[in-house]
Amino acid sequence: MADRFEEDELLQMAIHMSLHTSPPDPKLSKPRQGCSVIEESPEAREQRVLRAAAEERRMLSSGRTASFIASPNAAGKSVIASSGGVEVAVEEGVSVSTSSEERREAGCVPVLEEALPLEVAEKLFYMVFGSDVSRDILGQWSNQGIRFSSDPETSMGLVQHEGGPCGVLATIQAYVLKYLLFFLNELSKSTPSILIQNIWSWRFVRRSPITLGDFASVSVDEKIRALVLSMVEILFLCGKKKRAVVAILNVPSHLLKDEPDFGHKDEMISKALEGLTIESASDLQRILKIKEYTSQLSAFLELMELVPVFQSRMGAMLFLISALLSRGLDLIQADRDDPTLPLVTAPFGHASQEIVNLLLCGQAAPNVFDGRMDLGGGMFLNGIPDKVEIGFLSLLESLNFCNVGQNLKHPRWPIWVVGSDSHYTVLFSPDITVQDENEYEERESKIRRAFNAQDQSGGGGFVSVEGIHQVLHETNINFPPEKLESLCSVGFIVWSEFLQGLLELDKDLGGLKDSSGMMGWKRFDIYHFNGIAKSVLSGNQKPRLCKLRVSVPPKWSPEDFMVTSGPSDEPGGRGEGKGEVSQPEPPQYAPLVDCIRTRWPRAICNWVGDPPTIV
Repeated sequence: MADRFEEDELLQMAIHMSLHTSPPDPKLSKPRQGCSVIEESPEAREQRVLRAAAEERRMLSSGRTASFIASPNAAGKSVIASSGGVEVAVEEGVSVSTSSEERREAGCVPVLEEALPLEVAEKLFYMVFGSDVSRDILGQWSNQGIRFSSDPETSMGLVQHEGGPCGVLATIQAYVLKYLLFFLNELSKSTPSILIQNIWSWRFVRRSPITLGDFASVSVDEKIRALVLSMVEILFLCGKKKRAVVAILNVPSHLLKDEPDFGHKDEMISKALEGLTIESASDLQRILKIKEYTSQLSAFLELMELVPVFQSRMGAMLFLISALLSRGLDLIQADRDDPTLPLVTAPFGHASQEIVNLLLCGQAAPNVFDGRMDLGGGMFLNGIPDKVEIGFLSLLESLNFCNVGQNLKHPRWPIWVVGSDSHYTVLFSPDITVQDENEYEERESKIRRAFNAQDQSGGGGFVSVEGIHQVLHETNINFPPEKLESLCSVGFIVWSEFLQGLLELDKDLGGLKDSSGMMGWKRFDIYHFNGIAKSVLSGNQKPRLCKLRVSVPPKWSPEDFMVTSGPSDEPGGRGEGKGEVSQPEPPQYAPLVDCIRTRWPRAICNWVGDPPTIV
C-alpha cells in the first residue's frame, strides 16, 4: 500500500514537471528535420511518465542520480541515460525536467551525477595537499571564490583576497581576457550553441587598442559568459576535449538552480556553507558531488546556472578539483616527475607549476620547456607538448633557473600568465600584432647567413668582392653602383660597414631602411593585471591594472642605435610625417620588466604611477 502511494506521488510529480514547461516559441515549434511528431493518447502518456518516474526512483535508491537532459537519437526520440546504463526514451518534443527553454532547444546530452567516492576523495586530498597540510593552507583554498572585481577600472578582473589559489585564478583570468578582448561582440550576440561550436576554432580577431576605462563598459552578462566559456574550455582541455567533470557542493538542489537572482543564490549558498570546514578527505567526500559531461554545450548551460557556486568561498578549490578529475587522477600522477609531492606547495600553499600547466595545456607537466627531455634509461622529464592558447612567462627564467619554451612564449593569443617565486599574475595585449616577428630582423638574419656563407676568414666578419656579389644576388639587394663601388674599394667588405649600408638602403631595393622612421623598432602597449587585493603601493586594497609602453629596439645595434634612432613620441608619431626621431623615454625598472625581456629581449618599459608588481 505504501509502495502504491509512493508510486502515485512520483507519477503526479512527473506529470506535473512534464506539463508545466514554458510554451514553445512559435518560430521554433516545427519538428526537427528528420523527426516526426507522434500523437499520443492520455493513457500511453501516463504509462510512459510512470516508467520514467519509476526509473528515477530506482536511481535514487541506488545512491546515484542523473540530470535528465534530452538528446535526440537517430530514431527521432530523446534518450535519457541513467548511471546504470538503463535508457528511458520519450518522443521528440516532450520536455523532461529541463531547467530552461535554452537547454530544451539545444538538445543537450545526458549528464551523470554522483557522490564523490571516499576512495577517490582520499586520493584527491593527498594528491593536492599531502599528508601534513596546515589549517592555514586549507583555509586559503576553502575561502577563495571566483568573483569579478567591483572596482570599475578592474571590473574585468578576478579578485584574490589571500595567497595560495593565485595560480588557478590567474589562469582562469587569462582565458576570460581572451574572450573579453577578442570576442566581446560574439559574447553578447551569439547563442550558446554558436559560442560552443567556435570555442576551439575561432580565428584571430583584430581590435583597436583599448584604454583602461573600456573594461567598465563590459556588461555583467558578458563577463559571466566569458567566465563560463573559460571554465568549459579549460575543463574539456583537461579531458582531452572529450569530457569534463565538475565538482559542486552537495547541498540541496534548489540552492543551485531554478533561481534567476544570482544575488539571492549567493546568500542561500553562503548560509549553507556557514561553519563548514575542509580538514580531511572525509570532509571532501561529504560536501562534494560530481557531474560528468561529454557535451560542451551541456556543460556550458549547467555551469551558467552554477556560477553562484563557483563564486562562493569554495569556488577556487572546486574548480581545481574539477580540472584534476577531468584529466583523471592516474593521468595526473603519470604527468608529473615526482608524484609524491603535493600539488599545493608548502609552506605557503601556492599552486604548483603542475597546476598552472594543467590549466594551460591539459597536462600536469612540472616543467615549462617544449616537449619531453630524454634522460636515458627510459626516463623522461615532461614539458609542454604543443602550442597553447594562453602562454606563460617566468621571473625564474631571467634568473637562469628555468627555460620557458616556445610553446608557452608564443601562444595563440597575446596573453600570458606570469609567474614569480610566490605569485601568479597576467600580462596581455589587445593587439595581435605584438606577436608578429620583426620583419627587419628576419631580413637581417637572412642576409647575415648569406654573408657568413661567403666568409672565408674563419669567422673574421669580412668577405671578398666576389663573395659580396654572391650575397647580393642571393638576397636580392640592389645597391646603387656608386655605393657598391665604395663598399668594395679596399678589396674586401666588413660586416659592420655592409650593415650600415643596408640601413641606409630603402626596403624596396632590398635594404633595411624603414620609410615609417621606426627603423626596425617594435613598439606596443601591454597591460599587467594583479588580482590580489593588496597590490597597490599607495595603500588602496584593490586589484591593479597597469598599462606599460614597451619599445623593442632592433638587435643589430642595441646601444648606439637606441640612443640615436628611437621612435618619435610626437602625436601621430612613430617617426612619421617629418621623419624626425627622438630619444626614447628613460627606461623604468620593475621585476616584471625582466619577465617581459624573456619574451622580447632588449625591451624598454615605461608606465605611469606605481610600478607593476608581480608579488
